Amino acid sequence: MSQGSYFTPKGGHPGQEQLLTGRAVFTDAYAVLPHGTMRDITTSCLPGWHGMRMWVIARPLSGFAETFSQYIVELQPGGGSVTPESDAAAQGALFVTEGTLELILEGETHQLASGGFAYLPAGSAWTLTNPGDSTTSFHWIRKRWQPAPGVEKPQAFVRNEKDIAPNVMPDTEGRWSTTRFMDPDDMAHDMHVTIVNFLPGGVIPFAETHVMEHGLYVLEGKAVYRLNQDWVEVEAGDFMWLRAFCPQACYAGGPGPFRYLLYKDVNRHMPLTL
Repeated sequence: MSQGSYFTPKGGHPGQEQLLTGRAVFTDAYAVLPHGTMRDITTSCLPGWHGMRMWVIARPLSGFAETFSQYIVELQPGGGSVTPESDAAAQGALFVTEGTLELILEGETHQLASGGFAYLPAGSAWTLTNPGDSTTSFHWIRKRWQPAPGVEKPQAFVRNEKDIAPNVMPDTEGRWSTTRFMDPDDMAHDMHVTIVNFLPGGVIPFAETHVMEHGLYVLEGKAVYRLNQDWVEVEAGDFMWLRAFCPQACYAGGPGPFRYLLYKDVNRHMPLTL
């Protein structure tokens, strides 16, 4: 399985001669944001940051996906923030697709290169800087941590995908595997962020239908994805945003690996009041 190939949007604008027709779709059950929607005009910025812009590709929406937000952040050389998170209840996950980040987390300095991942517990003290001479891009996933009786907050950690052996799914002959940043047996975590890997010919052989919400950002390759009642072609740089119980399956036809960064909410009781 290849590692280290991560699609990173560059912005810009299409020419006036381009057709308006695209692959973007928003339904009651899912949304698809193709990489072509990530243009200069769709970026935003945050207070307390400098030298940055971002694409907001997911945010809580009432009646749709409600647990998380996800940004693709582009950070210029020297850019960053000493107050990146404004919500003390929000935990975060960072995944670097291009360049280098300097993360100071609870007083300890970490260098995150391409493929680097950091888990940031709610309420932790951290700062972020691009120390290099080229642009750095990373995903930032945010979710309010949900306390549970007898459960302490997860500990902060920093890893790189290249150092994690993928878990091969049973009965798939190695065609489908997951690279897990969180320990699935650790009840402190109420969200999991993983990389899902398919070799050509790999499939999800049934329509998964479950309570977990998903964000799926395609890092590499192409595939046909089943979303609710539709088969949708997706490729590197596309983002899929799935509501709870949206049926989903996948066929990776090749010619190379198909890989995506996956968010899901886990390990907590369902709220019984709105």
